[in-house]
Amino acid sequence: MAATTDLEPFYDEMLALRRDIHAHPELGFEERRTSTLVEEQLHAYGLDAVHRLTNTGIVGVLHGESGDAAIGLRADIDALPIHEESGMPYASKTPGVMHACGHDGHTTMLLGAARYLARTRRFKGTAYFVFQPAEEIGGGKEMVAAGLFEQFPMERIYGMHNFPSMPLGEFQWRNGPIMAAASFFDIKIIGRGAHGAQPHYGIDPIVAASSLVGALQTVVSRTVNPYHAAVLTVGSFQSGIAPNVIPREATLTGTARWFDAHTGEQIESAIRRLASGIAESYGATAEVATYLVAPATINDEQAMSLAVDAAKAVVGPARVAEMSEPIMGSEDFSYMLAAKQGAYILLGSERTDNRNPMLHHPAYDFNDAILLEGAAYWSTLVEQQLAC
Repeated sequence: MAATTDLEPFYDEMLALRRDIHAHPELGFEERRTSTLVEEQLHAYGLDAVHRLTNTGIVGVLHGESGDAAIGLRADIDALPIHEESGMPYASKTPGVMHACGHDGHTTMLLGAARYLARTRRFKGTAYFVFQPAEEIGGGKEMVAAGLFEQFPMERIYGMHNFPSMPLGEFQWRNGPIMAAASFFDIKIIGRGAHGAQPHYGIDPIVAASSLVGALQTVVSRTVNPYHAAVLTVGSFQSGIAPNVIPREATLTGTARWFDAHTGEQIESAIRRLASGIAESYGATAEVATYLVAPATINDEQAMSLAVDAAKAVVGPARVAEMSEPIMGSEDFSYMLAAKQGAYILLGSERTDNRNPMLHHPAYDFNDAILLEGAAYWSTLVEQQLAC
């Protein structure tokens, strides 16, 4: 099976690729440079075919010895709308956009596996390398809808994510839900503008929205079954531009997370009920929009067992740990797992120095120390499940 030592000859090139991608981040569905780079690399490695899917999505096809079996390996390629503060020499050259989640590293690890497997081809059947756009905004759903599994028939598909809060080089896994469902909500409270010295002529949307922020904190504590995990967070409150003016509108945006689908329905219903009721109590009105980013990421037990076998082969059983609890973060790989058997695993990327920002932090930077482990894991999945 593939070992990290087998990938070592590629490390310098992988490092350069990762940092090049990091310096040129692109938002979801806009990853034109990244897609072209991936496409060029796969052709250079000698893959049998390289296809475009959903404009910026790429699927590489590699055949081993004759056989009908096939599996897919998926990496995400998009960045986030965050201004980078890492201070790295290869920091983002695009203001307001950065790779704050490690997708640059995920892409590089899968490219490394593609290069290794194209050179060795010690497997029977077909390996698909899926480079998915727009993970942060539902690109997985678009890939499935565009016919990913019809055009590239595979038995199982696998995903992986780095995690800075987990020990370096340690794989962590669990059966069933591993990451939460996520939605965004947008609430507009519409009142009536007035002079700040004459509030009786207006309907203050800031006061109404402020009351709503407090009320929304009761959704999880008083609506959701206490045995079902859930989170609701108001992430922004926007209203007004002048200190002496009561504005006409106030807007709240936020996110909700859950594992059980019924819990998600309860949360959405409660958000709409509270927004409407509280706005009306102040003489205002409310407009509520919700957007499902991704359902819960749920691992298949059989596929997860195979993933654990591969992880143990790469780093040893002592560095592969079962998680006691899932994570409230979300992952749109869930759309692929809803359509195809598969599994999602986490790879620890913790730094032992004082610079260890978490995912989505403006100072975050993917830890290049796990590039070889990640690429070897991908390669081993193929060599074990499609063994000659």
